[in-house]
Amino acid sequence: MASEAASAVDVGTSEDARLESLGYKPQLNRVLGFFSNFAVGFTYLSPMVGIYSLFVFGLGIAGPAYIWLTFIPLIGMLFVALVFGELASHYPVAGALFQYSKFTVGPRFGWFVGWFYGFALLITVAAVDTGVVSYVTALTHNWFGWNLNPAGHGTILVITLILLAIQSTVNITGARIMADVAKIGVYVEIIGTLGIAIILGIHGFHHSLGFLFSTQGAQHAATNAESLNFHGSWLAAALVAVLAPVYIFYGFESCGDIAEETKDAGRQIPRAMRHALIWGGIASFILTAGLLLATAKHAPVATTVAGGIPGILAQLPSWLQDFLLLIIIFAFFSCGSSIQGAGSRLAFSYARDGGLPGSSWISRVNQRFKTPVNALLMGAVITVLFCLLVYINPGSNYHIWFVTYPAHVTALTALVSFGVSGIYLSFLLTVIGAIIARARGWQPEGAFRLGKWAWPVLIIAGGYLAAMFVNVVYPSGLSSARGAFFNLDWITLSVIVVIAVVGGIYLLVWRPDRNIEQHLQASGEAPEAPPVTAA
Repeated sequence: MASEAASAVDVGTSEDARLESLGYKPQLNRVLGFFSNFAVGFTYLSPMVGIYSLFVFGLGIAGPAYIWLTFIPLIGMLFVALVFGELASHYPVAGALFQYSKFTVGPRFGWFVGWFYGFALLITVAAVDTGVVSYVTALTHNWFGWNLNPAGHGTILVITLILLAIQSTVNITGARIMADVAKIGVYVEIIGTLGIAIILGIHGFHHSLGFLFSTQGAQHAATNAESLNFHGSWLAAALVAVLAPVYIFYGFESCGDIAEETKDAGRQIPRAMRHALIWGGIASFILTAGLLLATAKHAPVATTVAGGIPGILAQLPSWLQDFLLLIIIFAFFSCGSSIQGAGSRLAFSYARDGGLPGSSWISRVNQRFKTPVNALLMGAVITVLFCLLVYINPGSNYHIWFVTYPAHVTALTALVSFGVSGIYLSFLLTVIGAIIARARGWQPEGAFRLGKWAWPVLIIAGGYLAAMFVNVVYPSGLSSARGAFFNLDWITLSVIVVIAVVGGIYLLVWRPDRNIEQHLQASGEAPEAPPVTAA
């Protein structure tokens, strides 16, 4: 026991020494083990939140066979996780993607990665917290007879404010409490995925396993549940339907955001990233399969598109439906808590380098809780401001040059459409940064290294991210499945441009990269300059 305790102390000391070698004084509380780190990444990824939000879209677009598309983003992101794992092992610093890109390429590049990633995290918190509203209103109706309108602006705002207040309190009180909520979230996810699939199976599936390989005519406009025309090509339908699982398989990178609070971070974070993805993939596949096999015997796709997942669960006893509503609500809560926690560590890390307005205030760490309280509060306020965008809801189409803003789409929905594209953009830039660093001769020195597989992994990870980023943002028209359900035609690209322009103006006028450059030079880890070749 004494030797184990001494070993733990040695590991913690070496982690703090590594942090100091990168130019940072240890300020956060290093209390998280492997499972806690994994739990934060897994609950951010949250198979339950993803499936309960996107199942109907995937099924309606490509039919039951869309389940097999799950493996495309799962495998693609596993390669990305290998890249991030190597970077996290070498740079076990809070802020993850921002820090990796700063060290591998330079301050301006890193600043822009953090800019896009930070906005994506804040927007995702707003998306998750507002996404729980319909489940809360359903539960309050069952328990108290309340008839709250889940689409009502006031209802959305009040429920979101209550949820944000609880999440912020949890995250402020310490990394251990945040991790405890995430660990409970893991068990809830197990019940809500494997458990629900088993319950539906016991109650009686309506289809055989062969149903999972059928398209149910999704490739034809006459038999597609959403009346979409893919001209007889299921591959064309699959190209869009794959976005349903694409919108699920990220969040594992948050394991790196809490690196300074994780014991033996250089070893445990790469493992936690991979495990979050693998188990998230298994849970997603099982839940999706269970829901598909439990769809109605007759007109299963059309019936499910009309009634959603609640229509499938309606066959269960009312008390069990209420129990499922409870665990769904908790899954949304723990998912939002993990994202908020990761985002606050990014803001803290960003501000510690002088990369944000009010950096000295944002980067302060509460001496009692050892958490970046000001960063958490700032993020909560911005999330509330984003949620207020539900009040901007045009009653007719607005045409601005070649861009059409669709009627009855709130400004928050338009902003949320950037969430996944912003994540993929920041991921892609980080992998490009790793490729640039390798080409310049960078060699990893962490506990986890890719070795001779580095270049194949980098190329596959970059290729996957580039392909899916284009698939996410491609403006195929509001009448298409991609435009109607995912990117709102040109809106997602427009939001990316606006965020990039605002960031570019701030960078050019206030030059936060100079502050980052000063720290980078002081750390002794400045990226190598590109080789000079003779003319």
